[in-house]
Amino acid sequence: MITTHDVERILREQGLLCRADKNEEAAPVTWVTCDSREVIPGTLFICKGAEFLPEYLLEAVAYGCIAYMSEERWGTPKTVRGFVVKDIRRAMAVVSAAFFEYEPEALKLTGITGTKGKTTTAWYLRAMLDEWQQEKGKKKTGLISSVENFDGNCRSDAVMTTPEAPVLYELIARVRAAGSEYMTIETSSQALKYHRVDGLHFQVGIFLNISEDHISPGEHRDFEDYFQSKLSLLRQCGTACVNLDSDYAQQILKEARKAQRVVTFGQHHEAQLRYRILPEKDGKQTFEVTCPQFTEQFSLKMRGSFNIENAVAAIAAAQVYGVPVHCMQKALAETTVPGRMEVFESGDKKVCAIVDYAHNQLSFQKLFQTVFQEYRSFHRIITVFGCPGGKALNRRRELGVLAGMFSDYVYVTSDDPGMEDESRIADEVGSYVEMAGGACDCIADRRIAIRSALEKAGSGTEKTLVLVLGRGSEKFQRIGRRLYAYPTDANIVRELMAAH
Repeated sequence: MITTHDVERILREQGLLCRADKNEEAAPVTWVTCDSREVIPGTLFICKGAEFLPEYLLEAVAYGCIAYMSEERWGTPKTVRGFVVKDIRRAMAVVSAAFFEYEPEALKLTGITGTKGKTTTAWYLRAMLDEWQQEKGKKKTGLISSVENFDGNCRSDAVMTTPEAPVLYELIARVRAAGSEYMTIETSSQALKYHRVDGLHFQVGIFLNISEDHISPGEHRDFEDYFQSKLSLLRQCGTACVNLDSDYAQQILKEARKAQRVVTFGQHHEAQLRYRILPEKDGKQTFEVTCPQFTEQFSLKMRGSFNIENAVAAIAAAQVYGVPVHCMQKALAETTVPGRMEVFESGDKKVCAIVDYAHNQLSFQKLFQTVFQEYRSFHRIITVFGCPGGKALNRRRELGVLAGMFSDYVYVTSDDPGMEDESRIADEVGSYVEMAGGACDCIADRRIAIRSALEKAGSGTEKTLVLVLGRGSEKFQRIGRRLYAYPTDANIVRELMAAH
């Protein structure tokens, strides 16, 4: 346990402290959080974010916080000590690391970044490590992902890809306490830019790919800012695994060489782990990986040729850790990921619906490419998707154009509109669909949009593919400042398909 004196010392040592309220008593800190609803007596409360309101601090004081940390001074009772810092996000990470007693040697962390494929790669690697650890009679491994988090004992729904530093360091501490030896962490560009993962050492870092995304006033000012944020992961890892088939591969490789070791993968002839796609076997995608350690064949339960690339990335990391090949093979042959390439077919096989998290330009391109390759017997494509409010503004044009080019009909709907009007977002996206020569309808209610797409697919005579994109397994929609429960795209499609 740390005290308020420890907090002052840590902030001063890191050059982050601007001023600290004087207090001779070294009060024990019982909890660290930036959520006033989680405050207990003895909490250090963190005031952060553009949406922070003074009422949150008053609420924290009422619940018993003994100190607060902020970039500005607030009026509080003398019993509540204030720490004013230069950078609240950096300060949040260093204090969280100290409070949760983070030790780099105690847990082998893998960080995964990229524009597309982080979640599936994380689940593949976690499954390989679990298979290996259980074979040795050891605990399952930890996971932080867009779908769910696992702390070695309990699963919980994910609220964001990479949580804020207090939650992140708490999860790491729980995994360590559970006796697990490995943890796989999806590492978003926002987590890297805003210092959520500061202080962590990743034994392995995986850089999957890069394309323009998350460009908006509240995210990244331009592509260079986005790219540099992603690259910073490689400065925190021992071994860097790099996809040589990615755009900007040489720039990524240059940064990766700052790590102690570099492992390359891909179809590129210079890749250390090189793969080639083989004909399907027993209804599963099959591929062969050649590297200095082995030449072996693998199969995937999940559809989508792009998932082979994700699997090879996971194999690269697993090979660094020494996971036996048979554990890799078993894990890949059995693993599926909620909301990623989930396939539903009508009883007469006339309609096939695919639910996928594809939500940016690169993932849309890969998905449509896969659909045209793997679902050639389907003659029509109907796509359902939306774009978020207040962020990744470039997606509206990019996704609208792609959907318009490659779909026979498009339903533009809501997807986390936030503070924007969902109908206005849909109309804007719809204009780009039509600009690309596509036909579309804008239906703000996502469930109704999905139902309309399935009804349209079932009313025709041609075999039709319905793509429900962008949300995957997400259980909440952000409307205004609140999160509202949402039954997931997969559950809606499953229910509607069963009714027909």
